[in-house]
Amino acid sequence: MTIGDIRGILEALVLTTKAEMDRDIGRAYCADLMSDVLAFSVTHSLLITGLTNAQVIRTADVADIKAIVFVQGKRPDTETIAMAESKNIPLLATGLSMFDVCGRLYEKGMRSHPGGI
Repeated sequence: MTIGDIRGILEALVLTTKAEMDRDIGRAYCADLMSDVLAFSVTHSLLITGLTNAQVIRTADVADIKAIVFVQGKRPDTETIAMAESKNIPLLATGLSMFDVCGRLYEKGMRSHPGGI
């Protein structure tokens, strides 16, 4: 699934200017605890979160997350967006709940961990 596909499925707004809409992402991880992202996420995946601070970008960089979706209409500040752009991490924002985001992506074939935890 590409970032462009994800944007369409979630009716999301792309927040970063350098987003590669054809970048392929095969897995997703949903969390607000960045320690969980570091411990359990799969590299090269999509992070779905309600947190919008700079720590999310730092965590995504360390965990090799390829894109981030912010839920509930939340948006990071301009400094956080600039940090994501400098690290080439596309940011999307949707008004959907975390539950609905996960459900829509799952319905379209997105999965989390291969085989689960």
